Amino acid sequence: MDIVEVNEIIEEMVLLLRGESHRYAVSLRTDLAGELPKLTADRVQLQQVFMNLMLNGIESMRENGGELIIESRLREDGKLQISVADNGVGLPPEKADQIFNAFFTTKPQGTGLGLAITRSIVESHGGRVWAAANPERSTTFHFTLPIRTAVSA
Repeated sequence: MDIVEVNEIIEEMVLLLRGESHRYAVSLRTDLAGELPKLTADRVQLQQVFMNLMLNGIESMRENGGELIIESRLREDGKLQISVADNGVGLPPEKADQIFNAFFTTKPQGTGLGLAITRSIVESHGGRVWAAANPERSTTFHFTLPIRTAVSA
């Protein structure tokens, strides 16, 4: 565990996934809150969370292109909230409570591990992850992380 800046990790992942997004005509946009507090987290694990959520969004728009929006903000309860929204194929409402289960997938080539791993990482950091279907954008994944800046031994 290290002290990390979440916006910095988001920007790194946007750069890393730019080629994949261009391949499917998906634009990546960020709306990152300024002056967010740093938090104690495993940097590589948070990169994995962003990779999973961003790739899922990109893959959901592979047929028609679209826009993936990554937002960060500090909530009134003092938690950091990250949202990854796409305007892809959407989340089947009857499957919403299953998508974080291991080996459950809605994709033909999916393993059903990405969102289960995402949930495990977020929860191990004291956070929570959930998904919401949207009328204007098909799906938004949200997760929260507590602000803790002490590195524990």
